[in-house]
Amino acid sequence: MGPHPAVAAIRLAVRRVLHDILTEHSRTSDVPAPGGPRATSPETPPATPPTALSVLSAATTFATVAFGPTSSAAAHGTAREPSYEPPGVFPQEPPRALSHERSPSPLVLVACSGGADSMALASALAFEAPKLGIRAGGITVDHGLQPGSDLRAEEVALRLRELGLDPVESIAVTVGRAGGPEAAARDARYAALDAAALRHGAFAVLLGHTRDDQAETVLLGLARGSGIRSLSGMAAVSGANGRYRRPFLHIDRQTARKACMVQSLPVWDDPHNSDPAYTRSRLRQEGLPALEKALGKGVVEALARTAQLSRDDADALDAWARQAEAAVRDSAGLLECAKLYALPPAVRRRILRRAAIEAGAPAGALFARHIEEVDRLITGWRGQGAINLPGKVVAQRQGGRLVIRQG
Repeated sequence: MGPHPAVAAIRLAVRRVLHDILTEHSRTSDVPAPGGPRATSPETPPATPPTALSVLSAATTFATVAFGPTSSAAAHGTAREPSYEPPGVFPQEPPRALSHERSPSPLVLVACSGGADSMALASALAFEAPKLGIRAGGITVDHGLQPGSDLRAEEVALRLRELGLDPVESIAVTVGRAGGPEAAARDARYAALDAAALRHGAFAVLLGHTRDDQAETVLLGLARGSGIRSLSGMAAVSGANGRYRRPFLHIDRQTARKACMVQSLPVWDDPHNSDPAYTRSRLRQEGLPALEKALGKGVVEALARTAQLSRDDADALDAWARQAEAAVRDSAGLLECAKLYALPPAVRRRILRRAAIEAGAPAGALFARHIEEVDRLITGWRGQGAINLPGKVVAQRQGGRLVIRQG
């Protein structure tokens, strides 16, 4: 008899992500992609042992048989998660380690808080990774925001070791105040995960965000009025060099909890998740249930689907803006107002935002209202003065050109 359906679902989700990671690792390491020629040069290190090649070949064959050809993880999109993650970039040679230092077997870490979502993810990684020749480890972050958090973090680390994960590390962080408690905790957590990934030479870090988390993120973006990119929620792949992977964005929170229960995995319910002092907690405990009561079941699924559709639209508009930008600059590189005016507002404002960030405006502090004010220099020109932007950046219209620079 096979595993419980909830367990099978989380393992399948993780297996698919691991196959993507194997494919990417084979492209960026000294191990050639199965069936492909190996590039040679005077500096090329010795060939990879046959055992590593056989692991990759077997994994790719299994992926093709089980799921059809696996797509590169980069196809999932790379938009930033609110207030932390920069747009993901996928260079051919990610700076995780020098190529001659890279192991034929990639290391994948799981970020685990001890909650049901991340414990289910850790158990699935521990089960699937060895079958594919992937090394698997775990990281837990102690935010220090609750009494006894250090002991709890050590308990989580012990559970990860009992699952067979190695390396396992518990990291204590200091949470600041910038952006509010939730944003500050998130920033500290991601900074710790980034440092741990570099320290251990990890190829990827798995995060346990579920479809429910995605729905909450979409609603929070809608409440901020930040535009279509905020409505696109969390990307399946994000962070520097595509470091962060979210296998559970199509799996609901209850499935992850059920998987832990049937596997007798102990889980910890963070009291902050039900504390009304936090915006996301209020949304989880009050907002979404009210929406489901008013609109019926299926709200979470619809919001998650909205995130994917919004991401596709936002990616297309971003690509259009990148292509159009060169055509609206003069020979000196200044933006020409008449040419900007002729563009659709969604494309024009993307160009203005990029220009402001390039001039030094912090992306996290640059809001829609700032870009709207700059846009009025193009569409509602009445001789108004300069617009002050975050980061001491100033935007002003001069002789039919838009000048954005440090003030």
